[in-house]
Amino acid sequence: MSPALEKKAPQRSCIACGKQAQKAELFRLVRSEEGRVAFDASGKARGRGAYVCSTGCLERAFKSKRIDRALRTSTARADFEQICIALPDSLQVI
Repeated sequence: MSPALEKKAPQRSCIACGKQAQKAELFRLVRSEEGRVAFDASGKARGRGAYVCSTGCLERAFKSKRIDRALRTSTARADFEQICIALPDSLQVI
């Protein structure tokens, strides 16, 4: 395939630090139609999405209300705790 015809991987930015990476390398948070915020393991769930690159950035984004601004909602502490539980075991927030 010629370089002009190669398909580029989707790039996304972390809402906490601004780091750009391929979509598959970031964690996606999604606001559902009901207004709940959750971790999207598949990366394809319906709803407004935002990306973070690490658990540290997840905590920083929650504390600074960047998740709220990116998803245009208010994130409850209970939703944040559910997101932390839903993360893969190797990435758990301490």
